[in-house]
Amino acid sequence: MSDSLRGTPHQYRHLILSIAMDGQPDRTSPYEAEPLLRHRSSLEGVLNFSTPAPLSEITRAQAKSRLYHVLEHFEAAASTSSSTRPGVGYNRPALVRLTYEHARSEESRDLFLHSFFASMGLPLGGDVSDDDVDIAVPEVEGRLRTSLYGFAEYLMDNFFLPLKAASNKTPQPSPHYHSAIQRAQGSALPQELTGTPARVSALRAACLERDRHRCVISRTFDVKEALDRDEGGQDAKDDDGVPLDEDTPLGSLEVAHILPHALTKASLNSPLSQHKHAALEILNMFDVGVVHMVEGADIDRPQNAITLTLQFHQFFGAFQVFFEHIGGEAEPHKYRIDAIKPRLRGPFQLPVTRTLYVAENRTIDPPSRRLLAIHCAIAHILHLSGAGSYIDSILRDAEEIGVRADGTTPLGRLVGLRLGGWVDKVSVQF
Repeated sequence: MSDSLRGTPHQYRHLILSIAMDGQPDRTSPYEAEPLLRHRSSLEGVLNFSTPAPLSEITRAQAKSRLYHVLEHFEAAASTSSSTRPGVGYNRPALVRLTYEHARSEESRDLFLHSFFASMGLPLGGDVSDDDVDIAVPEVEGRLRTSLYGFAEYLMDNFFLPLKAASNKTPQPSPHYHSAIQRAQGSALPQELTGTPARVSALRAACLERDRHRCVISRTFDVKEALDRDEGGQDAKDDDGVPLDEDTPLGSLEVAHILPHALTKASLNSPLSQHKHAALEILNMFDVGVVHMVEGADIDRPQNAITLTLQFHQFFGAFQVFFEHIGGEAEPHKYRIDAIKPRLRGPFQLPVTRTLYVAENRTIDPPSRRLLAIHCAIAHILHLSGAGSYIDSILRDAEEIGVRADGTTPLGRLVGLRLGGWVDKVSVQF
């Protein structure tokens, strides 16, 4: 990150939070230092989002025109820059544009516009020919570029990077033994941490039951369940009463969170880090109010999880596989499941159309269409902006060769992941 952008993410978090809470942008300059945000000890103050009043049609149209006027200029320049080559960097203006375009409602897009223009120090209304967005003036262009790139870096460091780093980290506790061990020593552990293994264990059992012990993509049957049913002494059958014969595809199945378990997981030192508060605030810009579906223990509810094979869990967690709803209101659980990259389609028989199972009597919530839509949006934003490849290169280098002491690894980003509670460790190699 360049020196001109250092320190800006905290400013942008303040602007987004102030808009989300009272509907009005902070009128201080985005280039001036701001007072430290009040420490919050629980989710309540962050997750009870209020949204600004809807924009008028005229203001919305003007804001949208001014947004694209700025983004199109800088996106065109960024697309030819060597710093946005796959694995080297990402297209920051494209990341901002795609985030706006994938917001799920007009209310969400209005919230994004409020946040974006407040962070840029610009009014929502006006014309593309106004002096404050006159890109032909070098001083104006430089100011807009610095603010725009700072906003993109804020989205990257506080949302896209940590979500991708944490999304394939769903714990897989054995339902019986892990819970027994956890209960035996639970009194010695912080309360906000002790419930997590038991919740995830219960989540795995619920998802297996709801999804009929099959991967929702490949329909592979759970091998452990098949072996247990063989022990019954009669011809084993699946949940629909069909015999489990030697041609039935079997595999080890896992529960996969749609939005990562780490998103609202507390640490030993604090209930929830400011980094995770920031991620939840940005999530709210995708779909206003959706944070209430994943706050606290709700992150481990069946509506935020699906049953997958290990391989598909890895792809889904890496935002390489996505679910696109195609059923309309008549078929609320019908999806086209596809891969972002063509390389994965043939070997894994994608795309495929599936109607997700619903538990009898609806005793277990089905996977949430809203959460799957957000996952789908993130997958496309990461791919089309180049941010996905850039993040992969950072995480791969950190895992395989450590953080280089010569400065060629973005150490600040890796340290941010560690301090934010998204990853367990960062290694340094001299």
